[in-house]
Amino acid sequence: LTGNVASLFLFLVPTYTFKRIIKNKSTEQFSGIPYVMAFLNCLLTAWYGLPFITSSNILVTTINGTGATIELIYVLIFLLYAPNKQKRKILAIFVLVLVAFAAAAVISVLVFHGKNRELFCGIASTVFSIVMYAAPLSIIRLVITTKSVEYMPFLLSFAAILSCTSWFIYAILGMDPYIGISTGVGLTLGIVQLILYFCYCDKKILNKKTFAVEESQQNMDNGHNNDVKLYLP
Repeated sequence: LTGNVASLFLFLVPTYTFKRIIKNKSTEQFSGIPYVMAFLNCLLTAWYGLPFITSSNILVTTINGTGATIELIYVLIFLLYAPNKQKRKILAIFVLVLVAFAAAAVISVLVFHGKNRELFCGIASTVFSIVMYAAPLSIIRLVITTKSVEYMPFLLSFAAILSCTSWFIYAILGMDPYIGISTGVGLTLGIVQLILYFCYCDKKILNKKTFAVEESQQNMDNGHNNDVKLYLP
């Protein structure tokens, strides 16, 4: 239950980002790849939690089914406001995601049975969960390059840590290695993002203050020059 609440919080945090996208009618420097990967991860994890795949994992299915719906809405909004080049890229990845999930679902039902089916779905879920958690690496690179955390919201990194911590404990208690491995990787990357945030958030504020001081000084200088001109013959 704690994992469900934490995951729902994680899924809802980007609403602030998408309010900004809708308001500005632009995706700016935000990346759509993490949301597409999150959509695929939710689909595969929800499938993995179904009773005919694994037992006693129904809560995994319910929260990830909810997450898949939310992430789909994010992806559609992103496609609506993204520039054409980025839109084509995200749309191509989205189509591949749907094909990958459909293929995994069909293969798991027609080819594998019993423990082998659980093994196949567990590995698929783990691999794409790691891909999802690794997707923000492009944002991490942007943060280091620009020395700004504007496009890496604090709440998103914090929510990822809460969610991964809850599910990592769930995996340990339930002896579920597939959920444990993926959330362990996610927890590590979430901590990295949080460290970067604290490294660069003060610099962002400092840069804004410095800009404000310079602008104020420039206005004063301009005003002084204007006063001088008034007394010139």
